[in-house]
Amino acid sequence: MGSSNRHRKKGAAVKMPKTLLSLPPPPPIESSVGGTGKWKKKRGEAYLWMRFDRTGASQVVGCDKFTIIKRASVSPKDLRTAFSHSTKILAREKAIILNLEVIKGIVTADEVLLLDPLRPEVLTLSNRLKQHFPQRNGPEQASATVQSSLDDREDEGRLESELPFEVQVLEIALEVVCSFIDSNVIALETQAWSILDQLTKKVRIEDLQSLRSLKSNLTHLLARVQKVRDEIEQYLDDKDDMADLCLTRKWIQNLQQAEAASNSIVAPSNLQRLTSNKSSGMVTDEDEADDVEMLLEAYFIQVEGMRNKVLMVKEHIDDTEDYVKILQNSNRNGLINLLLIVNIANFAITVGTLVVNVFGMNIPIPLYDTPNVFGYFVWGVASLCIVLFMAIIGYTKWKKLLDC
Repeated sequence: MGSSNRHRKKGAAVKMPKTLLSLPPPPPIESSVGGTGKWKKKRGEAYLWMRFDRTGASQVVGCDKFTIIKRASVSPKDLRTAFSHSTKILAREKAIILNLEVIKGIVTADEVLLLDPLRPEVLTLSNRLKQHFPQRNGPEQASATVQSSLDDREDEGRLESELPFEVQVLEIALEVVCSFIDSNVIALETQAWSILDQLTKKVRIEDLQSLRSLKSNLTHLLARVQKVRDEIEQYLDDKDDMADLCLTRKWIQNLQQAEAASNSIVAPSNLQRLTSNKSSGMVTDEDEADDVEMLLEAYFIQVEGMRNKVLMVKEHIDDTEDYVKILQNSNRNGLINLLLIVNIANFAITVGTLVVNVFGMNIPIPLYDTPNVFGYFVWGVASLCIVLFMAIIGYTKWKKLLDC
């Protein structure tokens, strides 16, 4: 899934419109950092953002959210809604607001704005963007490079074309997020197998405490994976929503309207080529939605696989807990059986003690005058206790009240 190229149906391959390639890159963002090195508060707190455009140029700048809202043409409500949830993908007219795990950003047709670019996960995304979109010296070189690449593909007979910039950024973001989640799942699996293996051998308080912490981490990770899965599935269920993710198409339509009004940006022949459909080699809205569907479906399968791994670990934890409960119940039953045997023995000895106490009273009886009666009496009482103990044990076994 590292490449952004997708195979299309026959006849759907097109060349990148030269109008987009010849347009100048978006201007840099004016920083909200003052001369003292501290961020100024312009209608709000300033945050660190990274800007990366389609030509490969990048910029790290501190600015407030109102500057970002004006830059990306999004509403404050959309920004609050997207960044207040753990996972959210909002498609708007001119931007896509991403909140995938720790990656928060705004993607437009010609640039991407990443919040908190110094975080390790965001640095990974920015490095991937730099590798995927190498910086070019100017729009002429960009146009020549892309056009040459597309001409080579046509000569080789490969019917494929570049995805729009925003879709490629979305793909790279999903790839980074899936890699991040997959590493967490692998770490959770490794920890789980170690703890569960120890519990099956011997139940200790330390292992039970580790298992409780593991279950808490598993529940949290499962919720995160589930939210990413649900967000992707939401777009897969509606092709109109997937078509809304293609901002370049809307951008071209806006350029067409501007060109039709001013007739000064491109020649009519270029405008005619921009407005052509499948029959002339251009990709339609349905083709773009199909490309996005292929992309989202691939990552949906990956996230679903990670979710199944987490659920499998959860099942193993539940099975181990059941095994530990059975083992503890067995030990408890053994202790109960031992206590019952001790009580039976105590009862038999108590009966013998009762007999001894009766004969130990100061009541004259002829038995006291019998020679060597003490030895016979002691052995007789001991035999009575043993016989009584064995009789009670036999009765409990016959009634299946005692398992021994």
